[in-house]
Amino acid sequence: MASIAANLVGQGKKSIFRSHRNYLDHVKELKNQVPSKPFFFFENRQQVISLEAKRLRSRMGLIVIMKNEDDKFAHCDCLDFLGVIIGNKCRSVKAQEAMKYVAGYTIAIDLTARNLQEDVKRKQFPRSSVKGFDTFCPVGKFIQAKEILDPHQLSIWLKLNGELKQHTSIIILTLSNYTGSTQNMIHKIPELISYCSGIMTLEEGDLLLTGTPAGVSSISPGDEVEIGVEQETNSSIKIIDQIKFNAIQRSDGLTYDQLKI
Repeated sequence: MASIAANLVGQGKKSIFRSHRNYLDHVKELKNQVPSKPFFFFENRQQVISLEAKRLRSRMGLIVIMKNEDDKFAHCDCLDFLGVIIGNKCRSVKAQEAMKYVAGYTIAIDLTARNLQEDVKRKQFPRSSVKGFDTFCPVGKFIQAKEILDPHQLSIWLKLNGELKQHTSIIILTLSNYTGSTQNMIHKIPELISYCSGIMTLEEGDLLLTGTPAGVSSISPGDEVEIGVEQETNSSIKIIDQIKFNAIQRSDGLTYDQLKI
């Protein structure tokens, strides 16, 4: 089960479900209302770029849309996520049984064309043109479920050009009541799976992005992006996975001026 699911998500052949507004500090950062129930939207399968797949090594970069006006680049934001990979087909799963359907985890970056998003929000249009660009969801390696002691007790972090932008440390939580740790998801993984599977069937290899903490960061071509996930074991911190790559300029496709509404 684990190897099949890992291959499916690594090749970008399954569905991506993106949980929105699932960390309190990120909700406050964007001045949004705290959702009483999980909120999902679909993302394009071609967004997924596996940084573990050798066949994709030559494409290890983010795509940044070029804006026509004054040769400026579109305002593109990146966020780090813990991804859950579904191991078996399921529908209408109860929360208390949901973790049985988890094959493993991955770390992922979700990108947003933020200035285009402002256009879309004003017109109340779907988000497809904001988040659906190829390579807008780089993912790390497949982490088997048994390697994670508790997915709600993890630290995830994001660095931009070496500067720490997002850090959901359990230690920071203990010392200063920080609200971004994976244990501070508004809706925990079992609830996310139960809610989503109550709407539609989840398939083996589907990727569920569980939300992001505060620390929205804007990127431009040439920027170096690095994310990692850690867990505490026997009073020591173990890095489970980390990925690093550079943003590159998009060489084809529509520009921001051609896309804006």
